Amino acid sequence: MPHSKARLNRRSFLLAVGAGGAATVAAVAIKAPVTTRPETTGSGKRATKGYAASEHINNYYRTTKV
Repeated sequence: MPHSKARLNRRSFLLAVGAGGAATVAAVAIKAPVTTRPETTGSGKRATKGYAASEHINNYYRTTKV
């Protein structure tokens, strides 16, 4: 019987470690500040990021047509 009791203790320990790790991740995620970059307009910088079709890109697409 002592063998099964030791196994039960190991299982409880692993369960506690897993639950503690999940709780730590959740606590860190809640405390993490959300960083947002302010949108700049004027001075030649784009207000949004991502794909924007410019005249140069449109010219490239026009020249690749078969």
